[in-house]
Amino acid sequence: MDGLRRRRVIRAMTDLVVIGAGPAGVLAALRASDLGARTVLVSSGDFGGMAANDGPVPVRTLAHAAHLIRTARRFDQYGINVSDPSLDYARLLERVREVVEDVRSHSSLRQQIDAAGVIVYENAGLARFEDPHTIVTAIGQRFQAEKIIICTGGVSRRLPIPGFDVTSTHTAALAMTAVPPSMLVVGGGAIGVQIASIFHAFGVHVELFERGPRILSTEDEDVAAVVAAAFRQEGMVVREDCGVIESFEKTSTGVRMTFSKDGKRDSVEAALAVIAAGWVADTVGLNLAAAGVDANDRGFIKVDDYLRTSTPHIFAAGDVTGRVMLVPSAIREGFVAATNAVLGPTITLVEGVDTVAGFTDPEYAHVGLTEAMARDKYDPLTVVVHFDSAMRTIIDGCKTGFCKLIVDRKTATIVGCHVVGERAVEIAQMAAIAMSAGLRVDQLMQIPLAFPTYTGSLAYAIGFAVRQLDLHAEGARVGLGRAMDPLNRQNAFLP
Repeated sequence: MDGLRRRRVIRAMTDLVVIGAGPAGVLAALRASDLGARTVLVSSGDFGGMAANDGPVPVRTLAHAAHLIRTARRFDQYGINVSDPSLDYARLLERVREVVEDVRSHSSLRQQIDAAGVIVYENAGLARFEDPHTIVTAIGQRFQAEKIIICTGGVSRRLPIPGFDVTSTHTAALAMTAVPPSMLVVGGGAIGVQIASIFHAFGVHVELFERGPRILSTEDEDVAAVVAAAFRQEGMVVREDCGVIESFEKTSTGVRMTFSKDGKRDSVEAALAVIAAGWVADTVGLNLAAAGVDANDRGFIKVDDYLRTSTPHIFAAGDVTGRVMLVPSAIREGFVAATNAVLGPTITLVEGVDTVAGFTDPEYAHVGLTEAMARDKYDPLTVVVHFDSAMRTIIDGCKTGFCKLIVDRKTATIVGCHVVGERAVEIAQMAAIAMSAGLRVDQLMQIPLAFPTYTGSLAYAIGFAVRQLDLHAEGARVGLGRAMDPLNRQNAFLP
């Protein structure tokens, strides 16, 4: 019955069809339904899209397993005697499937979608435009709507290199049934370094290749340097400025990659080669031309400030627009696109303070501007607190890393925060809240924090900034007095 229902031809005109059930699509469908629109949500795969089924959820599950292995190897520092941890990869994959299914089944958004009356069609296959108001799916469904929102997300970029077909994507790497003895990872961006870090912890000999001068090119230079140094110290081969990759070829034991630099050719072999060389819009097969929807020279769908495409009744949100390709941004864009699709051009997209993170070892995260970017716009003060001088990190034996705070001297507000090390994401998100609220560092001084905590590293940096800016507001004096009061020492955060 379900199969017949999925395949029936839909002829009645509906108010709005959303293509794609990732974060952008789900929020768009929910918002449109809340505004009174009869809404249909069509997904080529399972509900949740890449984020739930092939991205952050499964990757973070594997990263957590890698973190547990590394933590177990430090047990002897605290007098805990256990045997060396070993990995049962088949059981780990079972756990990944359990987590993905749990997220999919118990997602509050799915419950809200169903309660709101959105009609959801999962596993419909690729969708394409037949005309500006009609969508046809691979299994024969036809949907007609007054308004359409495209939320199909992105896919890994293919490289025009001979033999590319013998390589794998991060998706294929996550779908392996056994851990390979060796792995080449090409691409030192967020996806590449996470894959490299995870499988290195699983005992795989990993070689990470980055064509640019450094891995994590969009992160603060000091953060990238610490991550690269930590990788190398743990035995991973990291080749930055590696030159030009010429070809891949299949061997009896895996894959051979040939590359050259400065006229010198070299090659390297491994059981598996994973390509993580960028992210492009997933528009293959959509037949955008039939709908009059334009894409830019990078393949991303062009949208205006209201997230309208070149065809006014068709909108786009999420990774497919090529803006900020993060889940929080996709959620905001889905909300804005649906609001404008139902109510007309009402609101424009307001960029938020997004926390960007990588679940590697060491973990890293940032919010706001890098130090170099801040110099172009502000007169910045930079304060760095190293983890080998922060109490909680010393207690936990996690002394690799730092918290870097960038403050505008004129306004005394945070314009950037970069963290590398244990629980970097939680620390950066604390800075993101302060930035979103527009709080000055002297105002932040008045917030007592538990001691000792990882967030204390940020609090130390705030205290240093207040002192270096020589702020003498009444609030700052009150905060200083509370922090130094022996009766409140459990909440003290000044150095």
